[in-house]
Amino acid sequence: MNSTDIAQKIEKIVREIVDELVPPFGDRTVPIGISARHMHITPEHLQILFGSGKELTKLKDLTQPGEFAANETVAIMGPNRRIFGKVRILGPVRDISQVELSFTDGVFLGMDLPHRLSGDIKGSAPITVIGPEGVLRLPEGAIRARRHVHMSPERAQQLGLKQGDKIQVKAHGPASITFNDVIVRIKKDLILQMHVDTDEANAAGLDPHNAFGEMLV
Repeated sequence: MNSTDIAQKIEKIVREIVDELVPPFGDRTVPIGISARHMHITPEHLQILFGSGKELTKLKDLTQPGEFAANETVAIMGPNRRIFGKVRILGPVRDISQVELSFTDGVFLGMDLPHRLSGDIKGSAPITVIGPEGVLRLPEGAIRARRHVHMSPERAQQLGLKQGDKIQVKAHGPASITFNDVIVRIKKDLILQMHVDTDEANAAGLDPHNAFGEMLV
């Protein structure tokens, strides 16, 4: 383990301790994670873009168990031939490949992005992905991810919520916003966290290193 990994683990532990000691809204507090544009990828597509035998390598752990930001990045191109470079791949590999973008990203790339939950890509926007060893033209797979909140079955039971419920989450501060239709996603061992994209975070004036909301349930 190198010094960067150690520093990241220490920071994560300290944040978890602080969050437990001073929840700003009591039991209704939810940490908010801000998702920049990124890609999820299948093993097959990883080989096309990076070469035979390629596996993802970890840059840093993400909040949810087993998930990580990879060192590998790709370029993506929209129908207007504009390009975003250095789009991060998130691991581990998945059963489908998809690219998650913000509304503003879609405008830049000339794309009409459907507003979907992650994994719901049927009939979504086509996109071209460029890697160091190949090009991948996905006929569908580009979406704008719907805001959602991850939680464990135990926390959901405490809050009286079930899979697929929609709640409101209020982000306090100078640019206070109440996010409507936040979809509840429940799975064993998930850590409580809401996900918004960069457009939503900017509108609410969220601190990317210390963002919390109040669940209105």
